[in-house]
Amino acid sequence: MQNLIVLTSNERDTLVKTRKGEIKFGEHVQLMNNFTNIYDAIESMDVDYVIFGICEDIGVIANHGIPGTYKAWNTTKKILLNIQSNVFIDPRKVLILGHLDYSKELKSIKDETLTNKKRITQARKLTETIDSDVSHLVFSIIKAGKIPIVIGGGHNNAYGNIKGASLALKKPINAINFDAHHDFRPEEGRHSGNGFSYAYNEGFLKNYFIFGLHENYISQKSLDTLNEIKTIDYCTFEDLVVRNQVKYKVGMQRGLQHVSTSNYGIEIDCDAIENIPSSALTPSGFSANKARQFVSKMASHKNATYLHICEAAPKKKSQTQVGKLISYLITDFIKAKNN
Repeated sequence: MQNLIVLTSNERDTLVKTRKGEIKFGEHVQLMNNFTNIYDAIESMDVDYVIFGICEDIGVIANHGIPGTYKAWNTTKKILLNIQSNVFIDPRKVLILGHLDYSKELKSIKDETLTNKKRITQARKLTETIDSDVSHLVFSIIKAGKIPIVIGGGHNNAYGNIKGASLALKKPINAINFDAHHDFRPEEGRHSGNGFSYAYNEGFLKNYFIFGLHENYISQKSLDTLNEIKTIDYCTFEDLVVRNQVKYKVGMQRGLQHVSTSNYGIEIDCDAIENIPSSALTPSGFSANKARQFVSKMASHKNATYLHICEAAPKKKSQTQVGKLISYLITDFIKAKNN
């Protein structure tokens, strides 16, 4: 794959901070050697999970959003490799593959000579290229019998996750989305706000549940669309937290019942987590602990097929905070699946 940059042992060794009497996650995690076919290489490895990053915010720019989501993978990688390897988690069953890199493409759409209209048009076209890469990689991982954990980029990558999983399983899949936004916008060209609508309309997505939808950020037209489609359901943030009309555990169970009849993806948008730097930072959202509970609950079912954590846009001062949060969510997912 042209845009795939594999994590090397040399890079891993420079990032892992060893300490006497301790074993770090990065010391036992699996890495990919030279390969000619990504599917064959992954299929041959004795691992259960394949983690990879997506270093892009092209889909966010295409949706008129605030860039910065390309930083999430590098931020997470540094923290994840240095967590402890202990009885609670076995890194030997985890492959850290590397990341999909779009720095050249990102540079091209940040050209100051472009008009805003041309920039958006170009970004939406490039998002289609990212779709192709993500869907191919997710397809290869699932077809090889492993579980993808996808980190970084905009929520445009939900489309590639869903399409890749659907093609590998040869059937439409379901998805549950921990998000302040529905991302079911019209098919006006690919961007971070319409990954689920494209996946649904192309037959890759069947049941879809939005957990924590913010009532202030959904148009009446979009709400009517969601209410018209029988395979879509949601709990609003206001019902769950502000009015307490739906208990958190009840809302999670309702979401799980909606998607767990078949294979489903878990989508975590960091926009939904309070005060986490993201493409749409919110002062009112779920706590990090609530996000962890959600991931653990959703991952505990046998039909949980992948995890995607997106939209985090760490600043220099918040890199450690964001990296720790995403690392917690990754390990919560693995622990719940293993149990």
